[in-house]
Amino acid sequence: QVQLVESGGGLVQTGGSLRLSCAASGRTVSAVTMAWFRQAPGKEREFVAAMWPTGRTAYTDSVKGRFSISRDNAENTVYLQMNSLKPEDTAVYYCAADLVSRVDDTSGYNYWGQGTQVTVSS
Repeated sequence: QVQLVESGGGLVQTGGSLRLSCAASGRTVSAVTMAWFRQAPGKEREFVAAMWPTGRTAYTDSVKGRFSISRDNAENTVYLQMNSLKPEDTAVYYCAADLVSRVDDTSGYNYWGQGTQVTVSS
């Protein structure tokens, strides 16, 4: 069983930065695809970023150049560094893990964290 615990969310002004953490147990983060999704009020959960076991990364277009996903194998933790934050980045951010064929498809992930709120004020 894989357990994921997110942390690092909070309130930040436009242009600010936050780093989210996803601590994993039960499976090493380098053995599965690790991903970040987000869900804003009234909207569907959407893909943000992912890292394959190979270390290859993928991002949704709206965060390219601003967000960066990374992992620390020793800490078994995945991070999402978020810079130049915008009000439209406001959402609950979720960490997900699994062996998937499509990194941007929520239905492929069986393991999810509880979410962490990110609020960007204008």
